[in-house]
Amino acid sequence: MKNLPTIFLEHKVHRKTAQLLIKFDYNEFLIKNVKKINGTKWSYTLKSWYIKDSEENLALVFNFFKNIAIIDTQKLVKKDVFKRKLNNEEKKLLNNFYLYLKGKRYSKSTIQTYTFFIADFINFHTKKALEELTNRDVELFIEKVFVERNYSISSQRQFISALKLFIVFQPQTKISSLVLERPKKSRKLPNVISQEEVLNIIKVTQNLKHRAIIALIYSCGLRISELVNLKLNDFHIERKQLIIKNGKGRKDRYVSLADSFLPLLSNYYHSYNPKTYFVEGQKGGKYTADSVRQFLKKSCLKANINKPVTPHTLRHSYATHLLENGVDIRYIQSLLGHAKPETTMIYTHVKRKDLMEIQNPLDAALQKINKLDNNEQKLLLSGRI
Repeated sequence: MKNLPTIFLEHKVHRKTAQLLIKFDYNEFLIKNVKKINGTKWSYTLKSWYIKDSEENLALVFNFFKNIAIIDTQKLVKKDVFKRKLNNEEKKLLNNFYLYLKGKRYSKSTIQTYTFFIADFINFHTKKALEELTNRDVELFIEKVFVERNYSISSQRQFISALKLFIVFQPQTKISSLVLERPKKSRKLPNVISQEEVLNIIKVTQNLKHRAIIALIYSCGLRISELVNLKLNDFHIERKQLIIKNGKGRKDRYVSLADSFLPLLSNYYHSYNPKTYFVEGQKGGKYTADSVRQFLKKSCLKANINKPVTPHTLRHSYATHLLENGVDIRYIQSLLGHAKPETTMIYTHVKRKDLMEIQNPLDAALQKINKLDNNEQKLLLSGRI
């Protein structure tokens, strides 16, 4: 047993779904085997393999790696926290809450996420009457579930948003929305690649459909959800425009099509003959976001780009390059479909052109001392001091 590799299992919410992480140090034998488990995927952001979190999949992983690896379960939360035991009344309540959100015209993704969190919250306090739940019960749920499941700050903010709607829908609780505060959102700088790297990714992508997708995402700053929902009649070729319908926040917006993209678009369209959507699966219908992520990952490897690049990286790069080319931040906000200018302002922190123009204080100090000592030998950091 001592010579066997170790696999670490962990619960995590990824892409708004509870996942079971399968972590281990680089091992070709384990990689080859984990790929054989139906439903497993690799995440660059999590640096881990993962599969949908369920009792069945947990048992499947245990059985699959039995006798070929040591399985560390220290980070797994107790099963009774995850296994919901809702009674018929609670199920009816959740179904009505789902319909309530639907009536409020929230997106399908938001409805599912909010209902998921409220279902977990009710299940956690299933032995306590709904009318007796207080803000302390909310804190306990966050402490015992969110912290132990290692949920992100973003997920916790979503739960608070869901709970605020739930106590309006079900006002009999003793939970006060006035003191329910969302934790501050992490302000991470967007991951950006250079224009040369974007062109290299497009150049090494031999598949015509894949090349058209990458070029369109970058040249129009599209979200992945906007790309897969894009229809052929959304293209206005004569005006060199593309309309993005029902984007984030149910907003429509126009973006311009690059002149250099039009021949590629024509070549792709006449080669693949899509019927309804800009890109379609082999059997028709919408193309999947996961397919885009997978071929983009392969193209980046071919282009010798080792840092993580996702479809959203291309959108970030589009915005940053526009800013570097002198486009006003207000226009960029409109092109990206941001509701608030503050969201767009984050790109000013990664604008390389301005950063390159700021003289480093070390360079300034060396220039100053060398200017004063005209008759002396120039001071070089690489030489002896």
